[in-house]
Amino acid sequence: MHRTSCLALSCVSVFLWGCASSSHTPPTTIAVSIAPATVAVAVGKTQPFTASITGSSNTAATWSVAGGASNGTITSTGLYMAPTAVPNPAQVTVTATSQADSTKSASATVTITTASATGSVSVSPSAATVPNFGTQQFTALENGLPSTAVTWQVNGVTGGNQTVGFISTSGLYVAPSGVPTRSDSSGGSVTTTATVTAISQVNSASGTATVTIVPVNQQAQSGAIVLGTSGGNANDSTTNTSTHTITCCGGTLGSLVVNGGGTPFILSNNHVLARTDQGQKPDQTHTVGDPIIQPGLVDTPTCTPSGARTVANLFDFYNLETGTGTKVDAAIAKVLAGEVDPSGNILYLGAPDANGVPVPAPPHGGTGVTASLTMDVAKSGRATGLTCSKVVGVATTVSVLYHTKCGSSTTFSVNYTNQVQIASGSFSAEGDSGSLVVSVANADPVALMYAGSDTDTVGNPIGDVLNFFASRGNALSFVGGGAHQVRGCSLPVKPASVSGTQSAVTVSPEAMQQAAAVRDAHAPELLAHPEVQAVGVGASLDHPREPAILFFVTAGQPRTNIPAQVDGVRTRIVENPLFARRGMLSAAESAQLQQAVPAGPEVYPISEAELARAKSVHAARANDQMSQPGVQGVGITSSLDAPGEAALMILLVRGVAHNSIPPVIDGLRTRVRESSRFTAGTGDAHSKAACAVPATQTPLRKATASN
Repeated sequence: MHRTSCLALSCVSVFLWGCASSSHTPPTTIAVSIAPATVAVAVGKTQPFTASITGSSNTAATWSVAGGASNGTITSTGLYMAPTAVPNPAQVTVTATSQADSTKSASATVTITTASATGSVSVSPSAATVPNFGTQQFTALENGLPSTAVTWQVNGVTGGNQTVGFISTSGLYVAPSGVPTRSDSSGGSVTTTATVTAISQVNSASGTATVTIVPVNQQAQSGAIVLGTSGGNANDSTTNTSTHTITCCGGTLGSLVVNGGGTPFILSNNHVLARTDQGQKPDQTHTVGDPIIQPGLVDTPTCTPSGARTVANLFDFYNLETGTGTKVDAAIAKVLAGEVDPSGNILYLGAPDANGVPVPAPPHGGTGVTASLTMDVAKSGRATGLTCSKVVGVATTVSVLYHTKCGSSTTFSVNYTNQVQIASGSFSAEGDSGSLVVSVANADPVALMYAGSDTDTVGNPIGDVLNFFASRGNALSFVGGGAHQVRGCSLPVKPASVSGTQSAVTVSPEAMQQAAAVRDAHAPELLAHPEVQAVGVGASLDHPREPAILFFVTAGQPRTNIPAQVDGVRTRIVENPLFARRGMLSAAESAQLQQAVPAGPEVYPISEAELARAKSVHAARANDQMSQPGVQGVGITSSLDAPGEAALMILLVRGVAHNSIPPVIDGLRTRVRESSRFTAGTGDAHSKAACAVPATQTPLRKATASN
């Protein structure tokens, strides 16, 4: 399946407002400082600035460059880009202004130099391979000499973050828990490298190094194996006689389960263990099923089982193309004596050791729990290691694309119901299929992941998986210990950038004008709601690129049935204790007010009553929506335009034409999410390039990770 990365939790500032009293407390003075205060930057180069704001809980700054674009530009995060030519005068002023008090600011002086004055910076080593949670010391060399006068970045972020790793001011890199990912050319998610950059604080010259993060999940193990590891069917390869190549596949051996008689089995996906319905399980003519190996063929040097060992034999699986009842992408393999850790340990699920690396640990034993919106979840898989995110959708109906066998271009689709949808394009990548998804709080089994897009991961609810095998005479439960927190989701312990929050969206001027016209036509009734301080226009968060009428409301005050749409235009609620403006606002004024409100999360909690309301609409409308062009899924989530309200999640295939999505269906808001096609198996995996060879030679091998 797909996706991976740890979500840092968004911090929300709370402003307390009260009544005046007879005592008087002097107001806190806001102060702003900027770093660096003086710096030289070569033409066309960048320089990060940071602003420190004290005396206010709102620490946001507005950045500006005196003189306009001819003197360079600066982003909202403080990244300055020098102009392509030295201006006259060559000194430029960069200013950070407090958003809490626009009279408070600090400035830095930037001297723009020619390219010839930049010197050279390199990073040593220029390339490094680092395991998850591992460390690597980098050194900056300026004009060939070691230098500490540099700013360190990872993937363009000063100091890095939990997704790509952290780096100290002395160049010590700490790898993240999960391998960074990127979208592939097919719309899937694959692992990628991280780039460490050293930027001279004297002249902005820079050098880079490439970091390849390799989780221990991919390594061959000795002795009884722990799970969350590379594995698969020993026969999961395909030979192309015309190109004389072999494509081999693999995924993740997810977890250990036992039946009522105490027989242990490995639990993973059909498309990992049973080769997408092609696997051989025990029957009248076969006493044992296909051999299941560790690592999978994808991680063997020659794409053959000789580079691995058999740890189990395929025992049973749900047939993806012909199976009836509740559909699950699941299979079990009977463990060979002594080949699998009997305690059910999974890589990275335990507490950190003396080096800060989580040790293997089992999940919470038993039969798992039901996923809920906003639940923090984790998984340990072959491709990305330990990754952590949130449940963004429940009861999701989704269509998933499969390839009939390893390396095949022939496909078929399976429609699943009641699926668990997990946010973040970095939660998994190809090769993570079969991983057990657990709750971060207690390590309770939640779902069996099997597919994904470039924005989300989907998993079968663990209850549905266990019910299928129980119906076949194998009532299973997870081998595990007591409830425990997945500590690795808060590691490594470094100052982290906030991730997993709502992304910025833009709306065309024409659409914004239309929304403003609708708003103006209903102005008196919209302003009549007592909790509303102002009404403006802006972008919808539930459907990016669509406009919305914005209600700026008093935080904590009861709602009075603010409409979800007005004449077909979505509405959006923006909460804060107090806003600086009142009445009807322009788009520019609306944008200015929104700057004082912290960005929200990707999913909000909703009440049981809201969940029940959403389930009713979903049951009535999901099938109809699934029949619409471009729609690949329908689930239940929270609205971003109206925190606290449920929404019907409409999953669209990016780039495919679709009908207009109504803002409301049966009184329930809709939320649109575009992504690549949800895919499982080998179709969403990248193979290593292989060349044709003469037929008399041994075929070349290429590896593919299943997900």
